[in-house]
Amino acid sequence: MELQNEDYLILEVENLDVNVLTGIYSEETHLPQPLRISIRARLKMADRYDPETPLRASKNYMDLKHAATAAIPSDRHFTLIEAVAEHIIDTVFLQDDKVDQVEVKIVKLALSERGENIGITMSRRRK
Repeated sequence: MELQNEDYLILEVENLDVNVLTGIYSEETHLPQPLRISIRARLKMADRYDPETPLRASKNYMDLKHAATAAIPSDRHFTLIEAVAEHIIDTVFLQDDKVDQVEVKIVKLALSERGENIGITMSRRRK
């Protein structure tokens, strides 16, 4: 994520293993593929976080997890994992207008032969 001369808060959820219908080859299009998904959401910060600061001043981490799991339609085929990342980003933006940037990293676990990470990272700012 791009750093700026302003204060911000980043919420992170890393290494969620999710099965998603995705792929371009015939052997990929009928069965869900295992993806490892990580999300970083940059938020506008509150002026201060005191011990009594309510959750509405931040964001629930579980919202990020939801965007990468339950919010992905299980019956929808995504040709590219880039489309999966777009869907997650759109979901996070819809959840909370305090989020001004979202970064999604997706690793296609089925491509790994020796533990390497093969995939994409996509970052979008709110427009």
